[in-house]
Amino acid sequence: MRYRQLGSSDLQVSEISLGSWMTYGGAVDRAHSEACVAKAFEVGINLIDTANVYSGGGAEEFLGDVLAARPRDSYVLATKLFFQMPSGDRGLSRAQVLTQIDASLARLRTDYVDLYQCHRYDWETPLEETMDALTDVVRSGKARYIGFSEWPADRIQAALDLPGVEKFVSSQPQYSLVWRGPERDVIPVCAANGISQIVWSPLAQGILTGKYRPGAPLPADSRATSPRMNRFMDAADDQVLLERVQQLQPIADGLGLTMAQLALAWILRQENVASAIVGATRPEQVAANAAASGVELDAETLRRIDEALEGSVAYEGAAS
Repeated sequence: MRYRQLGSSDLQVSEISLGSWMTYGGAVDRAHSEACVAKAFEVGINLIDTANVYSGGGAEEFLGDVLAARPRDSYVLATKLFFQMPSGDRGLSRAQVLTQIDASLARLRTDYVDLYQCHRYDWETPLEETMDALTDVVRSGKARYIGFSEWPADRIQAALDLPGVEKFVSSQPQYSLVWRGPERDVIPVCAANGISQIVWSPLAQGILTGKYRPGAPLPADSRATSPRMNRFMDAADDQVLLERVQQLQPIADGLGLTMAQLALAWILRQENVASAIVGATRPEQVAANAAASGVELDAETLRRIDEALEGSVAYEGAAS
């Protein structure tokens, strides 16, 4: 496993990180969840990403339990706030920031998180109020650094321009071979300001693994067929996209890689990316994905990838 500096922070994070959206503390049973976390540490993953809203707090509670026996300095812990909790709480107001950090720390059974992230931009709260509250969280020792997910470039710049507040060190965008919107403006503004990308959905919800085949039934054990895990899986019905993704198979085969490893290596070719988040329901998936760290793709391989996917690449803006 290779490691990269996270923005302007002093954190060194693994190129592959472990996520917990719709899996741990929720759709994946306890034994498999624990095995995935154990495998992550075994293969050198040190960045664990979660959020208060994942499984209604269940993901944080699970991680609090499973990480309790490990030295706190052996992993980098990141969580988020914004989306509505079962209590109805949501947003990035000062009251919410201060309430949600304490609730997350309690569930995670720790005194601090390494990275506290705004899960989306809050258009109903003044940016100054959010940044002042996040600054207090950092200066009180409850978070070491702050980040955001899916913020538009102009809002990122506006936050950076505020005086007297903590600066962001990370961005968490959706980014993959078939979803390249961050390249337009988010990555440039981040690269110029000491902010790294921690990418979510680098495998396009499993589409880029090649397991969804054009004209074939959905795999029985896949995310697309799980009522608890199939959000945002419309792409699994895009037959043209699935056909184009299958054209990546010979490229991966020629490099001795799985299609997932090829897709992850493509993400990591971008210098502004610090880590790619992978979800896993089985420990062998964790190990296989971790093996993408250190793989370097040459210019001809990148050209062939673009040629195979031509017409199926989206350049959408941030989700906020």
